[in-house]
Amino acid sequence: MSSQAHSPENVLPENAAFDVAIVGGGPAGLTAALYLARFLRSVVVFDAGASRARLIPRTHNHPSTPGGINGNELLATLREQVSPYDVAVLSGEVQALEKTEAGFTLATSCGIARSRYVILATGLVDHAPALPDVQDLILAGTIRLCPVCDAFEARAKRVGIIGTGASALKEARFLQRYSADITLLAHDPADLSVTFRDDAQALGVKLIDKMEELRAETGGVLVRGAGETRLFDVVYCALGCDIRTELVAPLNVAHSDHGPLLIDEHQRTSVDGLYAIGDVASGLNQIAVAYGGAAIAASDINRRMLEDAFPVS
Repeated sequence: MSSQAHSPENVLPENAAFDVAIVGGGPAGLTAALYLARFLRSVVVFDAGASRARLIPRTHNHPSTPGGINGNELLATLREQVSPYDVAVLSGEVQALEKTEAGFTLATSCGIARSRYVILATGLVDHAPALPDVQDLILAGTIRLCPVCDAFEARAKRVGIIGTGASALKEARFLQRYSADITLLAHDPADLSVTFRDDAQALGVKLIDKMEELRAETGGVLVRGAGETRLFDVVYCALGCDIRTELVAPLNVAHSDHGPLLIDEHQRTSVDGLYAIGDVASGLNQIAVAYGGAAIAASDINRRMLEDAFPVS
C-alpha cells in the first residue's frame, strides 16, 4: 500500500497483513512508523485523529524548534516526514484487538488487519472543566493541562488550579517556582479534606473552595465564589485523566495503579508482541519521552524479527 499522510480510500485490502500495526497517530505512533519503515518493515498506522498533541497551543520543550511549535503543526510535520516511505497511515479507529497464534488481528473502521506485532500509542484524555468552548480555551493557552510543558510561560502570572486531590497540591507546589500568585479552586467545600486544607495553608497558596461561576473573559478566566471574584491569567486543570487502554482490556495487560500500561526496558507489555509507547505507557508524559519510546520499541521489534529469520548462536 502506498505511503500517504492519510490514504484517500481509507480501506484495507482483503487479507491485509503487516509486520507491525500501530494504534495511534500522534508523535509516538508516527515516530515508531518512521523507524520501522526505515528498517524496511511493513507498517500500518491507525489514526483516530484524537492525539493529545493537537491541543498544544505552542510547546517550547520540543527539541530543534526554536520559538516553539504548535501541536497541529508538529503532527503535520511528522506525517510529512513519514509520507515518502511505504507506510499506510489510515484515518480510522481500531475497534477490537485479538491475540492470535501468528500475532494479532485488528478489527478496524477501515477493515480487518493482521500483524505480527502491535504498538499501542493511544495516549490519554485529560479531564477538562465544564466550560463552553473549553477546547478553544485550551488551544489559546488560557486553560492549561501540563505545567511541565508550559509553566515557564506562566511566570509572575495569576494562576488558578482546579482540583481537590494530591495532584492539585503537587501542581501548586510545582508552580510556586514560577508565580507567587497561586490559587486552588474547588466546586464544593465538601470535596476538600481537612488534610487538603492544611496542606494548602502550609504551602502558602490561596483557596476558593466554592466556585459558583467559571467563565472565559478577555485576558483570562473569571472565577466567582466564596464571596470574591478573581480574574486569572491562566488556569491549570488537576482533574485527572483517562488512559486509553480500553482496546487492550480484554487481553488483561498489566498496568499500574494509576492506569498506564507497565512496560519493560524495550517498551514491551506483559502480552507477548504488544508494545506500549507515549502517554499510554508508564513514565513521564512528554513528547521527547514518546520519541525515545518509539525508537526503542521499533528497534526491539526489528531485532526480534531478524533473530527469528536468522538465529545466531
